[in-house]
Amino acid sequence: MLNCTELVGMLGKYYLSPAYGIEFCIGFPGNLLAILGYIFCLPEWQSCNIYLFNMAVSNLIFQCTLPYLSYLYANNQPETRPVACIINRYVLRVNLYSSILFMAWVSMDRFLLIKYPSRNHYLLRVRTALNVTGLSWLAVNVEIAPMIVLMIQDLQSKNWTYCKDFASLQLEGDINLLGYSLGLTLTGYILPLAALCGFSHKIAHLLHIQEKALQRRTTSYKWPLKVVASTTAMFLILYTPYHVLRNIRIASRHRWAEMELCTKTYIEGLYILTRPLAFLHSAINPVFYFFMGDKFRELLVAKLRKLVGRTG
Repeated sequence: MLNCTELVGMLGKYYLSPAYGIEFCIGFPGNLLAILGYIFCLPEWQSCNIYLFNMAVSNLIFQCTLPYLSYLYANNQPETRPVACIINRYVLRVNLYSSILFMAWVSMDRFLLIKYPSRNHYLLRVRTALNVTGLSWLAVNVEIAPMIVLMIQDLQSKNWTYCKDFASLQLEGDINLLGYSLGLTLTGYILPLAALCGFSHKIAHLLHIQEKALQRRTTSYKWPLKVVASTTAMFLILYTPYHVLRNIRIASRHRWAEMELCTKTYIEGLYILTRPLAFLHSAINPVFYFFMGDKFRELLVAKLRKLVGRTG
């Protein structure tokens, strides 16, 4: 029978390693194709393209960390290089929260485009999108900075030899790790998700008004609603278990929780199960690049056909 103390190692070798490997095999070519498509196939950039391009870049950088993580878990080897530990955790969390934030901006863009088809709203301008993108990267880095500081402190206490996941940090003093995790859940996940839900509702309401005014079905405009609603459902399904279990995992390690070792281990095991699920968004997101970007799908397909025709 499997001892509870062996559970974490078994999950790392037989679950995390293959899960990260599969996500890399699917997500890396998809995000790379999207980035190359934006660079070489898009003659005129719109605000939506800027948000999606930045999300694709974030996803691609994150995908590059997965093969090494998969190798470590497959061989039950801990990360012993402090710099690699910090960079990996930083890239992972930045991608996690930048993706949903950029998708919130995309949903806002789709709503404004339906309301202002002539693109005369200032939030639909390319310059505004660039400014919003810069502020978004800044906001995500501000959210993640305390986590990096806490991880550096934990590495220092372990003589720079043992790299832990954020939810497994064990810090001395008055540091409220659970409070920070809850705050990060609120600002990094719940608020952008609420924005996604809000813009989905606004798009649906606007389309309902247009149907009544024009007395016809606005089928072409209903496509953005379906895509935005799908992305909202994706983040809700993929992110919620991760954030719930992360906070429970941190809470279970407090002295006031008074949990047995096996109970804590089972909670950690459930938390491990949610991690590849949360990071799966980076492999799924390329699907939305093709459906969200203005004329991006048609331009990319035309370019690929042209290249195939030359080689043929």
